[in-house]
Amino acid sequence: MTRIAILGAGSWGTALALILSRTAWAHEISLWGHDRVVAESIRRDRENRAYLPGVSLPEQLRVTHEIREVLSGAEVILGVMPSAYARAVYSAAANSLSKGAIIVSATKGLEPSTHKRASQLISEVIPSSLEPRIAVLSGPSFAVEAARGEPTAVVLASHDAALAAELQEEFAAPNFRLYTNDDVLGVELAGAMKNVIAIAAGVCQGLGLGSNAVAALITRGLAEMARLAIALGGQPETLSGLAGLGDLVLTCTGALSRNRQVGIELGKGRSLMEVLAGMRMVAEGVGTAAALLALAGENNIEMPITAQVEAILHRGKSPREAIRAIMERPQRRE
Repeated sequence: MTRIAILGAGSWGTALALILSRTAWAHEISLWGHDRVVAESIRRDRENRAYLPGVSLPEQLRVTHEIREVLSGAEVILGVMPSAYARAVYSAAANSLSKGAIIVSATKGLEPSTHKRASQLISEVIPSSLEPRIAVLSGPSFAVEAARGEPTAVVLASHDAALAAELQEEFAAPNFRLYTNDDVLGVELAGAMKNVIAIAAGVCQGLGLGSNAVAALITRGLAEMARLAIALGGQPETLSGLAGLGDLVLTCTGALSRNRQVGIELGKGRSLMEVLAGMRMVAEGVGTAAALLALAGENNIEMPITAQVEAILHRGKSPREAIRAIMERPQRRE
């Protein structure tokens, strides 16, 4: 029996706890939530009414607010926290990890202050003497649909091919299909970048623009994502796969996308502060836009859509001005 600890009791962390309880393997699953009230509510009601309402959780799922308790004896740790909190959570977990523990990051974003990916943070925070084995999980996966058992396909990436294959087998569940990949950088960057493009897609809808604009945005957004990922060592195939194009299409067009919803409200003229005040869950693209733009600047990569999203979010630029700036850029070869 594999002991799995899930760090993060948001919608995706909770959904993964439910999905892993359906696998053919016998897993002992524990879920940690940083909010004591939410954790106690999940344990009592067997439902995450705050982040994944209407989905019943198995009685055998352990839920706790104590990070040491959830990590005790854990062989696999799934990190499902927002990128802004990843360093703090992994730092708190470091002293409770077993040697050789497997750490799988499902975070889709960059640390705002350092522009680093979650796997980089794990390598920094977890002592090398513990010999952690690291993988990342990403791809088009709205939590509520996956939790309901609707068909979902994701990507599991690791530099350790044997680890990826092992987790692929252990995590597979009915209607939950995993593909392996060795492009950790590409998978993580794609997961972060698509959220920013989704905000732009939402802005288009909020402004009342049609399908032409959204199609152009998704296509040029993918080109922008590929430029940065490939420049940093990512593989082109990753950007055309589930972690890239697949997640981009889902997040830019799906009604359940938080990042798209932020864009819609901004396009309607609401302020970012007002939009975020009405949201309980994190829209990763808001904190990631500036980090991505800085990373692109450090590597002399042009990211015009990301630049305009960052200007809307943090510099007070109007959505219409941002769209005009993109459309009036010098003509160029595709």
